[in-house]
Amino acid sequence: MDQPFFFHALKVDDKACIGCSHCMNACPTEAIRIWNGKAVIDDNKCVDCGECFRVCQVNAIYVEDNDFEQIYRFKYRVALFPAVFVGQFPEEIKVSQIYSELHKIGFTHLFEVERAVEILNESIVDYQENKENELPIISSFCPAIIRLIQVKFPSLVDNILRLGTPSDIAAHFYKQKLIDEGIPVNEIGIFYITPCAAKIAAIKNPVGEEKSIVDGAINLNRLFNKVYRNIKQATEDVLISQATELFSYEVLWTLTKGESSRVKGRALAIDGINSVMEFLEKVENREVHNIDYLECRACKEGCAGGILNPQNRFLTVERLNKRVSLNLKKNKQFSSSGIVNYKEYLNEKMILDKLVPRSMMMLDSDMALAMKKMVKAQKIEAELPGIDCGACGAPSCKALSEDIVKGDATLSHCVFVQNVLMQNGEINMETAFAIIDKIWGEHKVVKGSIKSGK
Repeated sequence: MDQPFFFHALKVDDKACIGCSHCMNACPTEAIRIWNGKAVIDDNKCVDCGECFRVCQVNAIYVEDNDFEQIYRFKYRVALFPAVFVGQFPEEIKVSQIYSELHKIGFTHLFEVERAVEILNESIVDYQENKENELPIISSFCPAIIRLIQVKFPSLVDNILRLGTPSDIAAHFYKQKLIDEGIPVNEIGIFYITPCAAKIAAIKNPVGEEKSIVDGAINLNRLFNKVYRNIKQATEDVLISQATELFSYEVLWTLTKGESSRVKGRALAIDGINSVMEFLEKVENREVHNIDYLECRACKEGCAGGILNPQNRFLTVERLNKRVSLNLKKNKQFSSSGIVNYKEYLNEKMILDKLVPRSMMMLDSDMALAMKKMVKAQKIEAELPGIDCGACGAPSCKALSEDIVKGDATLSHCVFVQNVLMQNGEINMETAFAIIDKIWGEHKVVKGSIKSGK
């Protein structure tokens, strides 16, 4: 197999996997196969959207993140966290309590990444004014969407906004701020509290930059549980830090329509990776016109729907909207984070390198050979039943035909083809069962009947 394009945060626990195929059927990029009774992820097709994680009923799909204890490798420990982290907590818990507890458990500095939107929003509008491509600018916010475009819609890569995310900009700001205060760079650790697997993957293997400035990603779910438990167990409300508040549009930036509502021209917000794919196909085929900006999010309700958020996404959205309303009601004063003083520096740092298409449709590194394989795959697909039953261990007949030309499967993997081969005397029942065992694992099929559960 070719070297993988990306690092992936989503992994399969072979010991827990029962080969149920739910993940295979849920994967939007057809990156999962069942082999030897276990789910196998194709690194070159996976975009870390987390749909497999959502549907796995036995917790065999997990997210590989950084251990919390790693923060203590640094004397100065900066927690960058999205507003949706605050949105996980019940309304009776104050934002200042959350800040205080984050300090107590080990972070020396805290920064809500949406404060960087103050700089980013202005840069996006400037970027729009210099737009050359007739197709809409596509937000670079969601790393799963960037990877999706690279592997499935490579013709749209040049339409991706070449500006960094709020978390990246916030990381550059805070690190430089501490350096300017005289702190040695090797003593500064920048950690992002992430609501999704895609951001972990982006930190490990960033797109548009050589190396991420963020030192590690911390699972939001685990950190929430730690912070919430400590707050509930506290015998008294001791506040050791004051929360800095965000402007209304900053609080809502990562939610659906949060970004698109702040740009120029006709802008649309699409959430949910399957809806995004459907719309991007229309854009690629020139079926939609006169759209200036596309805010695309892999998760429904934006970052509120991230797979590492412990709370319901609709309740999270409601809490963030109440946070905005409460601040407006109190006419709360917003103190400057100082980020505007670094505007010139950050404008330079937020520019991404040219993004590269990495089409998953490429069946061979040699273009001429790839085209021949594509034609062959189409012919094979025409011979298959076209019902996409998944019994072959691939999610569709098209996927199986591609696996065949890549040498990862054979035509006999299709149970319908097996039946024809047996009728023609080309294979016997024992051979057919051996093929099925290779896909679904030994002893899953006994005398033609499927075992129940084990």
